[in-house]
This record gives sequence, structure tokens and C-alpha cells, in this order.
Amino acid sequence: MNDDTPNSNESRVADQPEVKAQDNAANNGAAKNAAAKAPRKKAAAKKATAKKATAKKATAKKAAARKAPAKKATAKKAAPKKAAAKRQAKPASVVIVGAGFAGLGMAIRLKQAGVNDFVILERGDRVGGTWRDNTYPGAACDIPSNLYSYSFAPNPEWSRSFSGSNEILDYIHYLVDEFDLEKHIRFNCNVTDLSFQEKAGLWEATLEKGEVVRGRTAVMAQGPLSNASFPNIEGLDEFKGKKIHSARWDHDYDFTGKRVAVIGTGASGIQIVPELVKTVGKLKVFQRTPGWVVPRPDFKTPDWHKKLFKKVPASQKAVRQALFWTHETMAMAVIWNSPLTRVAERLSLAHLHNQVEDDWMRRQLTPDFRIGCKRVLVSNDYYPALQKDNAELITWPIARLAPNGIRTSDGVEHQLDCIVFATGFDVSKSGTPFPVKGLDGRRLDEEWQGGAQAYKSINVAGYPNLFLTFGPNSGPGHNSALVYMESQLDYAVKGILRILDGNLKMLDVKEDVQQRHNQRLQKRLAKTNWNSGCKSWYLTEDGFNATMFPGFATQYQRQMAQFEEQDYQLMPA
Repeated sequence: MNDDTPNSNESRVADQPEVKAQDNAANNGAAKNAAAKAPRKKAAAKKATAKKATAKKATAKKAAARKAPAKKATAKKAAPKKAAAKRQAKPASVVIVGAGFAGLGMAIRLKQAGVNDFVILERGDRVGGTWRDNTYPGAACDIPSNLYSYSFAPNPEWSRSFSGSNEILDYIHYLVDEFDLEKHIRFNCNVTDLSFQEKAGLWEATLEKGEVVRGRTAVMAQGPLSNASFPNIEGLDEFKGKKIHSARWDHDYDFTGKRVAVIGTGASGIQIVPELVKTVGKLKVFQRTPGWVVPRPDFKTPDWHKKLFKKVPASQKAVRQALFWTHETMAMAVIWNSPLTRVAERLSLAHLHNQVEDDWMRRQLTPDFRIGCKRVLVSNDYYPALQKDNAELITWPIARLAPNGIRTSDGVEHQLDCIVFATGFDVSKSGTPFPVKGLDGRRLDEEWQGGAQAYKSINVAGYPNLFLTFGPNSGPGHNSALVYMESQLDYAVKGILRILDGNLKMLDVKEDVQQRHNQRLQKRLAKTNWNSGCKSWYLTEDGFNATMFPGFATQYQRQMAQFEEQDYQLMPA
């Protein structure tokens, strides 16, 4: 049993000054050491008599030795001793990995539940996650802003129906300021290993520089879209021109008059193309598979609308609910094959016919798979951009990259100055972004080789006190990811409070419970459009769907509403 373990909400809150001091110590060790010496000097001074200066020093040393028995050490040996003390610092109640939407949302819900001794480890130097990294021209969300935000932190100031990346990032910074989160965040802390110490009942996060951060519970909130992915194309390193990934945009590169290629026509690609075509000399868009594109009802928010939301918050809540139920209806079109699927396909084809005049181009842009099988795209300006005089749609498969451009399978080499890769991210459908080690030496990446699985997308058997965000089978195909996220955060808080308030050493979901849960999920997924035959990032190479939730958002919320203790093994500290 750990004597440092708090037993109630009150004790966690009372411990906050101490934890806060430890957080500050991680960033300013010298200040802590000086502060730690002050009480000892003061105590020595009280006991010291009016003797010579040397006698006073001797008395102080004796007093210090009585308080903290330790080996005699020279000044040179003091530094290692202090470092050891830092490693043995009291563990936080929660270690959160990632300061994007998920990590910050987790922190807010913990604070609202009375848990204040948590630390957020962020590998970057700023918050924001995906929205910090994706700053390419035209970057925006394809979910309405009033729905792509937290219900417990509404923003009445959205400038448009669908806000751009800069405004979303501003909202994320607002969350940090409004809920006083910055003091909990440690930047430039790249986690390279996350291991559960069974004897102590603690998670240890090892940072890139070797430091270990301990916590009674851990939350993986690094997000699914955090590691940029380049395609596996022959000759990738041979191209001598400029290469830019959409998630690592080079704002110093001048596109004016350049010969530019865009590889990828997914959600990022269709936002980049309309912006690049305005400045480049020649733009070639390399399409492997056309997607279903629907109109984007994007409008500027009038001032009176913002004022109404501020004065009458219930009005914004009503708008959010209307958007939620509108998107919830879309599930019938994109998740399952129903009459609404035909309606959605006709709407998309009508959008294509209205915007593209040329019959041959329309044929090239018409999907040959069921809508919903891949991510549905939302745009008003992608099709018009492809028809500009300086744009060209290339549908021949890419054979390889050459020193001066791209060679396609028809034998043509396209001469280029720059290639933009709008090719997405390495999504952990069958692995983890860093080693995660549980009981008895288990490794999550090894167990997920056949496809990631969890219980309710948030807990994994054999990895006690660990909570996932955007975990397996929590992805929506029709509604806001943050709606699903809120359910995950609230469920995680319930589990964390059970551990802290119940003074548990371990809370671990039962293996058989997890297996039954996933058997039911995969049976339901087999009947969805995602599993209807097309190849998408939702699936592993062998077709296992570890990404999407096969149902309505309301069904997911219902699944996460109750923390059913009988599904877990509980071990007291």
C-alpha cells in the first residue's frame, strides 16, 4: 500500500499545493532545492546559540541530519541525491498524454470532479494537437462549429458555420485560459514508454530525455491523427524538388508560378487544392479513388446571432441540439444501406453535375463504391478548382517518384517543383504510438497486431488504471467526434474516481467481458457500409474494422452512460 495515496476528493484537493510545487519543480529544480533548504536553515538558526559562525554551521548540519538521515555527501554528490529525490516524488493522481482536444477536455472534466493533482505531458511546445499541426491553406472542420466544440464550454463567437483551423485553435487556447490548465501542462515532453508497475500500482511515463513521470492512473489522449503518413511510393527519397506534407506545412515556401502536384484527394486534399490553384503556375491533382462530395452549408455568423448566444445561452444550446439531430439522421444514409443511402448518393451526384460541365471529368470524379464506405467529403469549391485553366486531374496510377517529378503508369513523367502529400496519418488501428506495457510484461502493440480492441473503446484487459480517448471503435461516420469524446471523458472520470476514492491499487476490465463486447461490435460492423468492400483507412490490411462505432451517437452515449463495476476486477491498495 502506498502511504502517499489519497483516499477522497477532499484529500486530493488539499494535496494540490504540494503537487503544484512538484510540477513547478520539474521545470525549475534549482528553485525547489533552495526552497527546501530554507526551513532547515531556519530550524538550525532557532537552535543555534550565539556562537562563532563555524559553530552555527555545525549546529545547522546536525539539525538537518536529524530531520533527514542520509549518507554523508560532498557538494559534488548532492546533485545525484536531489535527482533521486525527484524520481521518488509523490505520483500524480492522473497522467494525461497529449494536450489536444482530448487531453484538455479530460483535464477540464477532472477539475470539475474535484481532481486537481494531474499532469499533462505534451510533446510539442504548444497546445492544440491536430489543429496546431494542420495549418495548410484552407484547413477547416467539416462539422459545424457549434457541434464541433464541447457542450460544457460553448463558444458564442464562432465567425462562420464551419470555422477554419485558426479559429478552432483559438477555441482550444480559450479552454486552457478559461479553466486554468496551463499550470498542469509540461511541454516538450515526448513520451517514449508507458509502463504499469504492478507492485506499486502506478503508471510510469518515460520521457525522451529519460525522466520518469508517475501516476496512479493514465490517460492516452495523444489523438488518432497525430503522426503524419507519407505513402509507400517507390522513389520517395529520389525527388529533388520540395516535398510538403499537409500536416507539416512549410509557410515559407513560395508557390507562386510553381509546378505543383497534390497527391491525395481526401478531406485535406480537397481543402488544399482550391487554395493552391489561386497562386501556382500549374497544379496537377493525382487521384487514386474519387470520393463522394456533398455541399457545404457554410455561412458567416451575423452579429445579432452572437449577441443572442451570449445573452441567452439556451438559444445556442438549442442550435447545437438541432445540428446534433440533423447529423444523427445522416447515420441512416452513411452507416447502413437504406433508402436514405440512395438519397445521399443522388444529392452528391447532383452536386457533381451542377459543378462539373465536362462529361469525361464527371465520369472520372464519380465513385464506384457505396456512400459512407469511405469518409464523405464536404466542399463547395473543390470541383470548380479542378476546372481552372492551370489545374489538371490525373487519374493514372503513380508508378514512382523520379528526381524531377512523378511517373505514372502510362509512361508519362510529370515535371514538378513541389509535391504536396495530402495523404493523412498513421492511425493506430493495429499498434500504439509508443510502447504501452501492462501486467506480466504484456505489450499493447503486440496484442493489437490483429486489430485494436478495447472495452467500450476506453479500457483494455491487462492494462489496469489506463483509459483511452479516441480508442478502438469510437469513430463516428456521421456526427461530431467531440460528441463521442464527451461520453468517453465522463466515463473515464467515473473510473478514475472509483480508483482514487476507493483507494484501489488496480481496476482492470475482465478479459471475457471485453471479448463479448468486441464480438457484438464486429457482428454489427459486418452489416455497415464501412465493411461493404471498399478499402479505407477505417480498416486494417486484412479488413478488420478497429475504428468505427456501428451505430448512432445516442447509442454510443447510452453505452458510456453507466460505469458497470461488475465488469471489472478491483484490487484494493
